[in-house]
Amino acid sequence: MKRLIGLVAVVMLFGGCSVKYSISGASIDAEAKTVNVTFIENRAPLNNPLLSQKVTEALKTKITSQTKLTQVNEPNADYEFKGYISGYTFTNAAVTQVEQAATSRLTVTISITFVKRVGDKKGYQQSFSRSADFPASKLPSEVENGLLDETIVPQMVDDIFNRAFANW
Repeated sequence: MKRLIGLVAVVMLFGGCSVKYSISGASIDAEAKTVNVTFIENRAPLNNPLLSQKVTEALKTKITSQTKLTQVNEPNADYEFKGYISGYTFTNAAVTQVEQAATSRLTVTISITFVKRVGDKKGYQQSFSRSADFPASKLPSEVENGLLDETIVPQMVDDIFNRAFANW
């Protein structure tokens, strides 16, 4: 009889959970089916004209490939990501003894609002920033797209995804 009561208690405890876990480690509310990733606008004074599209598409791809959520273009999706690029800067990262830049740095900052319309409804509003260094002997235009495609955008999308679905 004690075993039966214990078994019933365990089933009730775990049967009432509303969070579903995926192989990727993402936790998605069981009732969540849709996500809307709106176009991430570029509001930075200095910018790359392709960056908004790259970030938006990378985030959509990450979410649809790592979760069972379906991308929709509806304002009342279960989850919604909206935001804008607020910073895009080139700076000197390291200086040599003769006060000449040895390394330069590209930094991108994005402000994201994540809205949850299901489950605990606890979204977030946060800025994410990522940088990548390159030799100062190269022009920014020579390395810009490579830094964005290979380093900055993938890392930033991972940060946004993890903050929303893994609470990191």
